[in-house]
Amino acid sequence: MFSKSKINEPGPKADDASAPKPAMPESSRPAPSEFKASAPKAKPAASVLSSDLHITGNLKTTGDINVEGTVEGDIRAHLLTVGETATVKGEVIADDVVVNGRVVGRVRGLKVRLTATARVEGDIIHKTIAIESGAHFEGSVQRQDDPLNGGKTKPVAAASPAPAASNG
Repeated sequence: MFSKSKINEPGPKADDASAPKPAMPESSRPAPSEFKASAPKAKPAASVLSSDLHITGNLKTTGDINVEGTVEGDIRAHLLTVGETATVKGEVIADDVVVNGRVVGRVRGLKVRLTATARVEGDIIHKTIAIESGAHFEGSVQRQDDPLNGGKTKPVAAASPAPAASNG
């Protein structure tokens, strides 16, 4: 009834044993690149400054900020959303700026959007801009290819006539 089987004998079998061997190591251990692709860093949620919060000072992040309260200071972010109840008094610099509330100060952004409830008192420097009907805006609008770096406008041209006038 019991006999010695060929399962325990050493030595290669026919095609049955050779086919699974290459497949098993590949499927049992994923390539290192699969770990990187399957587990990217999750984008953190936007920081929310609630309506009862009053901040005096500058804010700087590479992430997103949603302001519902009051900020007296400059804000730099990736995406800045100024809520309907919010007031920002200072310069705003972001890749994307959406203003639903009030901003008193300069706005710099690649994409700037003033919604119908927006109230902006200050200059806007942008690459693209959208102003909805009903938005209140007092200031100037200037388009720049790189509005985030804020290069000063023609300081060399203003300085060059002065030495020429004093020499002549």
